[in-house]
Amino acid sequence: MSVNITVNGKAAAAQIDPRMLLVQFIREHLALTGTHVGCDTGQCGACTVLVNGQAVKACTALAVQFDGATVTTIEGLAKADGTLHPMQEAFRQCHGLQCGFCTPGMVMSAVDLCNKQPNASEGEIRHMLEGNICRCTGYHNIVKAVQQGAAGMRA
Repeated sequence: MSVNITVNGKAAAAQIDPRMLLVQFIREHLALTGTHVGCDTGQCGACTVLVNGQAVKACTALAVQFDGATVTTIEGLAKADGTLHPMQEAFRQCHGLQCGFCTPGMVMSAVDLCNKQPNASEGEIRHMLEGNICRCTGYHNIVKAVQQGAAGMRA
């Protein structure tokens, strides 16, 4: 089956097995390995990407479902000159990561939240983070990073 998806601003077309997950398409066909596979059940959020601006857990969605869609992965957030997206920069500055495995999904979920709720409260941020698991940091610095990233996105 053929699929045509715009990923990080570039057209990507391929003949794929209709059972291929979006995360497999991103990682295996496009070699964009920032989108991680953690639990394969949508529980950990490490595979979160933006599809048409909405957060989607790519390990639970078939690639063919997104034929014609626009997908942004963690690699697509930074500017072409390497300048980090405000949310990425905030995670770096606030030490919102340790091993980094959950970070791409956290950042993508945070961007989605801040696009929808630019002035999200700490409670709303913590609620949003329930779909993303971090085994290293606890969530204090991640919440600080989301708050700082939201401020940067508003600026």
